[in-house]
Amino acid sequence: MQSEQYKGYMLWGHAILQQKEILHSERYAASGTITKVNRVIEASGVLGEFDTGEEAERAGIQWARAWVDSSD
Repeated sequence: MQSEQYKGYMLWGHAILQQKEILHSERYAASGTITKVNRVIEASGVLGEFDTGEEAERAGIQWARAWVDSSD
């Protein structure tokens, strides 16, 4: 899980391991969460699937930044 502070919010990027079939390589679903003063402000659904956990976490952070920018 990656996190960063942005415009007074804490942004969280999540990677959820997705392994649909044993013979296929692992994929990671991305999601994002926005908190402020330890309260959840908004959370995404699944944003897509990625080859690495790091890519998925970055996608979650990017979604959270865009949400904050559109809500200010």
